[in-house]
Amino acid sequence: MTEALEAIRDFMELGGDVLWAILAITFFMWMLIIERFWYFRSAHRQLTTQIIASWEAREDQTSWYAHRIRDALISQVYESLNASVPMIKTLVALCPLLGLLGTVTGMISVFDVMSFSGGGNARGMAAGVSKATLPTMAGMVAALSGLFFSNMIERYVYQETDRVADSLVHH
Repeated sequence: MTEALEAIRDFMELGGDVLWAILAITFFMWMLIIERFWYFRSAHRQLTTQIIASWEAREDQTSWYAHRIRDALISQVYESLNASVPMIKTLVALCPLLGLLGTVTGMISVFDVMSFSGGGNARGMAAGVSKATLPTMAGMVAALSGLFFSNMIERYVYQETDRVADSLVHH
């Protein structure tokens, strides 16, 4: 266990400070993704049951006002399902940008080593190159994992909203 923690620490040190920012953003993104899946499994079912029951309890389901109430109920379901999706998508888009920031800061450190040593210190330049490549790789991996699940969540939001809309029968 300590070997794994040391390997993670060494990896984070090789990647520089930007890698820590990518880690924090990725952690927050995954907390939101897990929260959405938890919501879908628990609280959403209760909300759907309440909304369908309130619609079926209405006597008037045919008037213009009833249709607007139905639209409001469907919108309520959509908004509750889609609550964290924009933030997740923003964090997914932010991960590669932070990776590029890591590339820039790593290349700056390479150029600093080159300016001090005249380009002859390969070991010093290697540290800057790792600071340039590791955050880029980490940002892309985090973005790809988040992109897959954010698309899955978004697809579920639309499918579930349509399912609830179909359950609210109107004449």
